[in-house]
Parts: sequence; structure tokens; C-alpha cells
Amino acid sequence: MADIIQLLPDSIANQIAAGEVIQRPASIVKELLENSIDAGATEIKLIVKDAGKTLVQVIDNGKGMSETDARMCYERHATSKIRAAQDLFAIRSMGFRGEAMASIAAVAQVEMRTRTAEEELGTRLVIEGSEVRVQEPCQCIKGTNISVKNLFYNVPARRNFLKSNAVEIRHILDEFQRIALAHEDIFFSLHHNGQEIFHLPAGKIRQRIVAVFGSHSNKKLVPIEEETDFLRIQGFVGKPEFAKKSRGEQYFFVNNRFIKSSYLNHAVYTAYDDLLPKDTYPLYVIFMDIDPARIDINVHPTKQEIKFEDEKIIYNYLKVAVRHGLGQYSIVPTLDFESEAGINSAMGFGNNGRGMRERNTPRPPQDNYNGQTVGNTDTGGNYYTMPSRGNTDNNLKNWQSLYEGLENKPVPSSPPPPAHEAPVGSVTIASGMSASTGEELDDKDGTFSQQRKAPYQIHASYIVSQIKSGFLLIDQQAAHERILYEKYLGILENKKSLTQQELFPRTLTLSPADGDLLKDLLPQINRLGFDIQQFGQTNFVINGVPADLGNNINEQRVIESLIEQAKMNVDFKLNIGENIARGMAQSAATKRGTPLTDDEMRELTDKLFACAVPYKSPRGRNCFVTIDLEELERRFAG
Repeated sequence: MADIIQLLPDSIANQIAAGEVIQRPASIVKELLENSIDAGATEIKLIVKDAGKTLVQVIDNGKGMSETDARMCYERHATSKIRAAQDLFAIRSMGFRGEAMASIAAVAQVEMRTRTAEEELGTRLVIEGSEVRVQEPCQCIKGTNISVKNLFYNVPARRNFLKSNAVEIRHILDEFQRIALAHEDIFFSLHHNGQEIFHLPAGKIRQRIVAVFGSHSNKKLVPIEEETDFLRIQGFVGKPEFAKKSRGEQYFFVNNRFIKSSYLNHAVYTAYDDLLPKDTYPLYVIFMDIDPARIDINVHPTKQEIKFEDEKIIYNYLKVAVRHGLGQYSIVPTLDFESEAGINSAMGFGNNGRGMRERNTPRPPQDNYNGQTVGNTDTGGNYYTMPSRGNTDNNLKNWQSLYEGLENKPVPSSPPPPAHEAPVGSVTIASGMSASTGEELDDKDGTFSQQRKAPYQIHASYIVSQIKSGFLLIDQQAAHERILYEKYLGILENKKSLTQQELFPRTLTLSPADGDLLKDLLPQINRLGFDIQQFGQTNFVINGVPADLGNNINEQRVIESLIEQAKMNVDFKLNIGENIARGMAQSAATKRGTPLTDDEMRELTDKLFACAVPYKSPRGRNCFVTIDLEELERRFAG
């Protein structure tokens, strides 16, 4: 039998390795920036065109390479970071595997100019598809200048799998931010299509965080620090009230290397305990310094997954550090342990802490029996409490005296109303008609066939509306989100909206990454009635807002919500208009806890059932539930 096993040519082997190391333009950005850091650079400039598909260029002032090293760095497993196997357990450099440069040269056209401080002339090297085309002396400054052009030019199938420019530049920004945050002592700049997006001078870590995420992030930061014999933890976490609905501002660094770990994420979320709103994620930038012998970073080619010698210790130290930082800066909820007089009194509970509720919660209106006010509503807080169990006899006498004489008091009779009228607010059982509104719901299946009584709210969050078969319980926020979502979709399709011009235009300052994203969203956002113009790279001027947005809406919060919606769907080919409409609906909808008048509740109900899909909110939450009379009977059957 003939021999069939053979060695692969270097060009094919490099392309196979590139499949793991180089997945998109952002992968090249990561590898080149890390090489510049390992070379001791203090200034690094990143230039990209067409989201890196046409050009990724990194210029640094590092120590440069000799002619021999310039040629050797493109060979597989050629590295200056390690010499022996034991070096793998003492790695402090960003790279060490010796695969990146060979993988890049296998799938792109690479040109490099490099010079050391000791040499007068540098070296120019041109490589295409792992083949060296040019190697010659050149005039260049100290350091290294690498240009990677036409990524995947020789692998068309791989190039076709690249996403849109908006998606790819987002990944490049993520990689750039991770590296810039971990090395605040290095100057970084990022240029895309001739426009500077980031300009980050060397400084302290807080200054770098503010420069990356925007000046508004400074007020969000809470410092944390914990140092033990095992590891050192330092960095910043965000205040709970600034948590966002989307991920993207969570960073772990181990020995200045960005890592991903759901286990450590859980430690941070656990430290926040009940401080975070549901389904929100806080900002955090946390650095851990640990002995390299206690971790293994040689797990994946991207080096973003590492193994810890003892994960439980890391978990506990991290949770304690975050909780201590939040506690030190008094980031804790304030609770009022007074009991509710209206309920606890009737149940026989005193002011024993069982009626815990948040401070400043509006007290329910107190009943007035025989001219005696049960709770002093004028002062807003002086409520009596029920006597202790030792005074139950006196308590019983008090309740008996409250109703004394009622059983012997004659009930005045009143003439029945005319046949064509019904008492206001009543329901005529035989006909199912009410005289309170004179309106009748149109429902072919019988659900809404009964004439409506005046609706009312429960906890300023839910609307109760009576129907013939029982009643509807409407979630006012979910219902309003559905109404606005379909309205904004119609505006985007018909391109018709009204704008209310601001008397004093407002300036909106975003982070460079968010500013670049908003710039792409502006045409569709302005179609909804906004009048927003870009004023510099990260500043935008709000000249007008949708006329129906309301006077109590924070325009900046609405815009930030739209950006978060775009971030969550950046990797998916979803309709941008639907995302914008969803974000606008969630921002402008009437929130839970907002009191509504009878007319507002009726209008909300009418508009909800006029929607094409009234059952679900844009987020998938039920807009209403139906409770029929049979279910009520079962619940009271005992």
C-alpha cells in the first residue's frame, strides 16, 4: 500500500492556523496592538479603512526589529517571548505562541517597515499569501509600521462571511477599548476612514475610563481595591442606578490581559445583591494581578480564556471587594421598617417590622369612620398601631363600639330609578348595560360585549376594566409600549412625523464608540421626529424632539436607550427600524407607578385593542390578562 500521509505545505498550514487566530479584522487589530505593547511602545496609532477590510495599519515607537527578526517573525511558531517549556508558567507578555504574524501573512497582503534605535536604515518587507515578495532596506523612523491590506483576498469564502462595516467596526472598537483600558500609561489613537475616533493620552486608569466611555461616566464610578497574599484586585464598578439593559461595558483583566469569565461575572452580580434593576448590567473595569504560576493562559489561541488554580478563592475575593467598595460609598438602599397601618392593624400586627417597604412610598388613603380618622394623613406619618396581644379585650371593645347601633338603624328606602336610566356606576344584570359611559365595546367573540364601567388603577400600574365575562387586567406600561411601537413603525414607513423645536437646543456628549454608532442611526431617528445634528466627533445637538414625546421625557435617556438597542442587535441582520421603534416605545411609554385619569385609561384601552397585535408588548410581555367569573367563583369557593 502506498504511503498517503504527508506534510502540508507551509502556506496551507498557515491558512488552517489563521482560521483559529484571524477570524475578522478585529483579530488583526488585537494581535498587532499586543505586539506593539510587547515591543515597549509608548505611542501606538491604529488606522483602519472600510472597517478593516481594506486596511489595518498599526504604527508604534517600540524597539523595532532587525533585518533577520523582521523576516523570522512571519515563520510559524517563531517568537521572542519564551525559550523553554517552563516559561509558559511565568508569562507576562501579551503574545507568546508565535502564530499571529504567520496567520496574518497567509490570508492578507502585508507590508512592514521597522527599524531599531541602533541602526541607521530599517527594513521593508512585503508578503502576500505567505510568500515574501520584497525585502529591502528603507528609510523609516524607529519602531514598527505594519499595514495589512485586503484581508482574505485569497480566501473568497472567508471574506464573504464578514459582516457589514457597521458590525466589523464595532468589533474593532471593542478590541481597541479592551487594550487601551489595560494600558493607561500608553498613548493610543484610532482613525477610521480618515477620521479620528479615539485620542487617548497616557494617564491614570480613571482618566482612561472616562476618555473611553465619555465624560458622563465619571459620576458612575465607584473605586474598589483589595490586596491579599494570593492576588490584588483594583478597578472601578458602576453605581447601580446607571446599569444598562445591554452588556458591553464589563471588563476583567488578569495581569493586564482581557479575559471572559461567566463565573467571575456571577461574583460581581452577586455582590450587587438586590441593588440592580431586573435584567440590567453594571459597568465595571476590574484588574486582578496574580502569580502567573497560578493560572494557565495557554487554553485558546485568542488567550481570552484562562484557567485558575483555585477559582473559588478568586470568586470570594472578588465578591468581597465589590461589596466592600459599594458599602464604603454608601451604595445601599434605604428602607422604612414602619408597618402599614391600614393592613397590619386589621391583621393584628403592630409596628414590628413586618410591614417593610421603601421610604417615601405614598401611603394609601385612610378611611374615616364616624368622624374619627384612622390615620393622620395631614402629617403623612403619624399612624396608630394595633394594641399588643395583651390588650385584645380592649381592642375588641373598640371595634364593637365602632359598629354599635348599626344593626338597629333603619335603612332609608329610595325610589327605583326610571326604566330607561340606571344609577351611575351600576350594572344592569339583565341587559349587561351600564349607564356610566354610554359606550359599548365591539367584540365579536363575546369577550368585550358588555358596556364598560369607569376603569380604575391598581398600584398606579395596572388598569382594571370590567367586561361581560369578568374583567381585564391591563399592564399600562406594556400596553403603551405596544401602542407606541406600532405608531413609530408606521411613522418610519410613511416618513411622516411632527417635530417640536427646542427653545434652547441641548448638547449630547457620548463616548467615541457610541457617537460613531449614533451617526449611522441619525437618518432613521430623525424620521421619527427628532432633529439631531452631529457637532464634532462625540457631540450632538438636539434641536427638536417628536411633538408627541411628552414634556417629562429625558431626551438624552431616549437617545441612549436607542443606542443600547442597536448594540444588542449589532451582530444580527435585524431591521434597524424595528429596533429604533422598540427603543423609542420603551423610552416614551407611560411607566408603572404613573397615576392616570379615567379618560387616559379609557384612551389607553381603546388604542391597545386597535393595535394589530394587542396581546404582547415589543419585549414579549403580556399586555393584558382576562379573569372570568368562573375563575373568581373557584377562588372564593374555599
